[in-house]
Amino acid sequence: MPSHQTILIVSILTPVLLYMLITRFTTSTSSKSPQVPSHDSGRRPAFRQRLVAVGDLHGDIDNARKVLRMAKIIDTDSRWIGETDILVQTGDIVDRGAHANEIYRMMQSLRGQAAGVGGKVVSILGNHEIMNAIGDWRYVTKDDIKAFGGTKQRQADLSSEGWLGQEWLANYSVTALVPLSPHPSSPTLSFTHGSLRPSYSHLTPYPSAINALGHSLLTKALTPPLAPPYPPNPYSGLPKGSTHDEAELYAEGGPLWWRGLADRGEDQVCPWAEELKGKIGARRIIGGHTPNFEKIVARCNASVIIIDTGISSAYGGVLSALEIVYTLTPLDVPKHDGHRQDPLMVSNNVTITGEELRGRYLEREEVHAIYEKRRKWIALEEREITL
Repeated sequence: MPSHQTILIVSILTPVLLYMLITRFTTSTSSKSPQVPSHDSGRRPAFRQRLVAVGDLHGDIDNARKVLRMAKIIDTDSRWIGETDILVQTGDIVDRGAHANEIYRMMQSLRGQAAGVGGKVVSILGNHEIMNAIGDWRYVTKDDIKAFGGTKQRQADLSSEGWLGQEWLANYSVTALVPLSPHPSSPTLSFTHGSLRPSYSHLTPYPSAINALGHSLLTKALTPPLAPPYPPNPYSGLPKGSTHDEAELYAEGGPLWWRGLADRGEDQVCPWAEELKGKIGARRIIGGHTPNFEKIVARCNASVIIIDTGISSAYGGVLSALEIVYTLTPLDVPKHDGHRQDPLMVSNNVTITGEELRGRYLEREEVHAIYEKRRKWIALEEREITL
């Protein structure tokens, strides 16, 4: 028979141990990261791609550099350290701030540096880029004009004969469909400054239809002589010879200005997102233009992500970047001829082709927001695929 003292100790310890067990279980299941089953194969990924996307910068070179350093894209000397990463910037580099030209120069330099090591810079045109091209300078600051060297020099730089106009025409597009792996069946991400509207007339074929219109409109706008800046001159509107389709591209319901995926209720946005994904073949639709000054906004299970957080000091929002890490981990044990060598095992500075990806893989996509002092999970998805 247990003693009275033993019974007393057990009666005291039992509720304490039970409380500790419940607390531990609750803590372990309330992790901030999404609870997704993991098919851990015990193997390293055969392929890894990291993508970083940054929203509106509006002439703030200091905050632009801070964000790219936060995301480990550049070092303290603004040199590319992203290796094979993809950097996407969703437009509106210009206006409101004083140093747009420095940001464009930095992006121009990073584009070449990234390409040299297998990385990539994808640049999107915002509504403010097109505004400047057609002479709408309402949001251009005096310091910005001074930084370019005056009004005439700024127009010369913006023209199709100037360094910035040539850079826009060669390397910037209204929208982009970015694959996450070199395999032909790779998932893709859509990037546009504003929101893609499912009923937009020139949505498909995507992205070529939109980008052809954007390039033709930009070419007309940047061909000298450029429209006189408004103000102080009268507003000239779209350039002479603009077509109805080009006007629709720049209109309120076009991909440069429309905000529907950002400001409508999810009862509307989620069906739109599914319709868009079916039409354009993208896994996620990512844009800027509509700022939330506190956070990156994910909607409809991260089918739609809005990344404008008012980075420029003109707005005073949080510094942020979107990060997506995509990996393919083989589930089949590879055959080898007596020595241990996996031909798919790659490091960050080795490029593999789609033809080298064959068999069963665990596809994993981690999505989170990067802020100055923290990272926040947005989505984590895993699936078994056969390539």
